[in-house]
Amino acid sequence: MKETFRNLASLKGYFVQNKGALFMGVACLLAVDFLQLLIPLVIKKAVDHLTIRDATPALLLRYAGIIMAIALAMALLRYVWRHFLFGISRKIEEGLRNSILERLLALPASFYQKTKTGDIMARSTNDVNAVRMASGMGLVAVTDAVVLGFAAVGFMIYIDLRLTLISLIPAPFVVYFTRILTRRMSTGYDTVQAVFSDLTEKVRESFSGIRVIKAYSREAWATSVVSREGKRYILENVQLARNIGILFPLMAAFTNLGLAAVIWFGGRLTILGDITTGDLVAFISYLNLLAWPMMATGWVTNLLQKGSASMRRINAVLNEVPQIRDAQRPVAVSALRGRIEFRELSLTYPGHDREAVRDISFEIEKGMTVAFAGHVGSGKTTLLHALTRLYDPQKGSILIDGMEIRTIPLRVLRTGIGFVTQETMIFSDTIRGNVLFGRSGFSDEEVLSALKTVQLFEEVQSLEHGIHTLLGERGVSLSGGQRQRLSLARAVIANPPILVLDDALSMVDTRTEERIMNQILASRSGKTTLIVSNRVSTIGRADLVVVMERGAVVEMGTPGSLMESGREYARLYEKQMLAEELELV
Repeated sequence: MKETFRNLASLKGYFVQNKGALFMGVACLLAVDFLQLLIPLVIKKAVDHLTIRDATPALLLRYAGIIMAIALAMALLRYVWRHFLFGISRKIEEGLRNSILERLLALPASFYQKTKTGDIMARSTNDVNAVRMASGMGLVAVTDAVVLGFAAVGFMIYIDLRLTLISLIPAPFVVYFTRILTRRMSTGYDTVQAVFSDLTEKVRESFSGIRVIKAYSREAWATSVVSREGKRYILENVQLARNIGILFPLMAAFTNLGLAAVIWFGGRLTILGDITTGDLVAFISYLNLLAWPMMATGWVTNLLQKGSASMRRINAVLNEVPQIRDAQRPVAVSALRGRIEFRELSLTYPGHDREAVRDISFEIEKGMTVAFAGHVGSGKTTLLHALTRLYDPQKGSILIDGMEIRTIPLRVLRTGIGFVTQETMIFSDTIRGNVLFGRSGFSDEEVLSALKTVQLFEEVQSLEHGIHTLLGERGVSLSGGQRQRLSLARAVIANPPILVLDDALSMVDTRTEERIMNQILASRSGKTTLIVSNRVSTIGRADLVVVMERGAVVEMGTPGSLMESGREYARLYEKQMLAEELELV
């Protein structure tokens, strides 16, 4: 239990923030418990009067009225504590989700290489819900178990100490077996949540890849994969249910054993006149009140163990330290100008031995158009990822406007660089919303101008709602080329000081790409543009061409000078010229 509360200790801040609501909720909960303890006393007096035969209708009506008044007060106070305490648990749920999202957004790309999307989804949904239950209903059950339990025992001792000791004989056995079972439950919840993560990931993959699954007629295979994970999840839950299933009947058995002992021994005391009939009835009522805390011990243990296991998984994300973050003393800069310098840059991806890029050194003056060429896997994309600090190099440095990029605030750095990748991401939003991407200060005319630049204006205008057309999930209603051009419009509209086009037009034909590049370069006079492409029509516009192979720069110069040298660039040029001629046939 120490470990359970240690895992949940990180929730302390939420309770401190809502201390007013917590105080009101707990006060009302305690008042309800206190009122519950009064009812057996009222019943005791009524039974005693009935036993000695001096009860009158008026007296019984008064006792009934007192019980009704207590019940109404309990109902009102119960509503209040549920409002405040369950409200706090919902705020904890909201806070955890926001904290998880904030941390996930701050973590580097390397974290997502080692963590499954399904695992992240499970922690953000199922685990957060388990913590909500532990912090809401768990808090209520703990308070009830402690306060109501001890208070009931106190009243029982007041009635008769001997009877109380007999009724509590099963208590040590309850504590012993609960301790054993909670250890098993803690391990079981960890396993169940881990398997749930795997199941979520398989389901996500099936939905994300539904078109490929259908294209290859692999529906049966996809079903079997998910089914296999589902069976694992069921088996682990059944194993956990066995432990939980033992706990609750065990609590009920020991509670009823105590009740049987009280009826046998308490009945004798009543017959002998040591206690009154009202005392016995009140004692049994308090024992029944005590039964709830004993039963709640199993239930709250279930809630807390599940919440603790989930909180441990959530803490694993929240405790991840972002490797890429702002420097302790960042430079005071509000915008970039566009001069770039690579100094002996080498970068190795996490978990890999071979350097993705090595010993890269060259300069790019502000306003230049630079093309990067080379075979797949030559390091072009890696180099540009380092520019935006998606990955930090292990050796060397990158300077922008004479400032080491690690000293530039991340927001300033990434706002100043428009990055368009070959892999597009379209959101379930309107065309306008996808272009603006949450940014403000742009008019519809500017959105349309960006669409004209990327040769998408006429296609958008032909839609019934124009730029206000709502796109499906991941832009399913658009073609691959349209998705690429829409992603490009997202970067073009801001006209950043540095624009990176990482094979961003690979899904459009050569002539369309040529028209788009003419529009983009014409609008970017004095601004730096970096292009990854193997199409000679695009590379030929560059002021500087950087040819890479196996992570190193093997050639660099103007397109004309590289052609004259007859080396790697010339071979790539001839190959691409042949490919473009075949494309036009």
